[in-house]
Amino acid sequence: MSQERLIKKYANRRLYDASISKHVTLEDIRDLIVRGEKIRVVEDKSGEDITRLILLQVIAEQEQFGKPILTTQLLESIIRYYGGPMQDFMARYLEQSVGAFMRQQESVQQQISQMLTSAPPPMNAIAELTRQNMELWNRMQEGMLSMMVAPRKAQPTDDPGSGAAKT
Repeated sequence: MSQERLIKKYANRRLYDASISKHVTLEDIRDLIVRGEKIRVVEDKSGEDITRLILLQVIAEQEQFGKPILTTQLLESIIRYYGGPMQDFMARYLEQSVGAFMRQQESVQQQISQMLTSAPPPMNAIAELTRQNMELWNRMQEGMLSMMVAPRKAQPTDDPGSGAAKT
């Protein structure tokens, strides 16, 4: 993978890829990301890092003009977590879920490649892949559940009917 590419955003809202000395579009940035390139987008005058903002614009464009991934219900659910006590948990959960999905896809590709070049019957490889994927998802879900339950156990109860005497 190459170095991080510096993209500058000018006051006229145009994006400029300094590594190739050329103006680029959001679609060009999307293509860079799909190819695995790392990018950093900065405001030309201030030097402020606006990479997240540009990546969100790429996603919004894909959602509007491409085939959407994020349903209205999912977007509403994500919005509800902003500013709430579970915002950090939701961010970690989404990041870990997408990471697990990507690792699973890599594993599927490796398994298919091995299946096509190995002697054992294909069904054995598929059964093993399924077993590995189920184990991965179970471990991830158990980890997330333990993160949710642990903070609740640590909090004292304020229920006056609980029978606990306050001192």
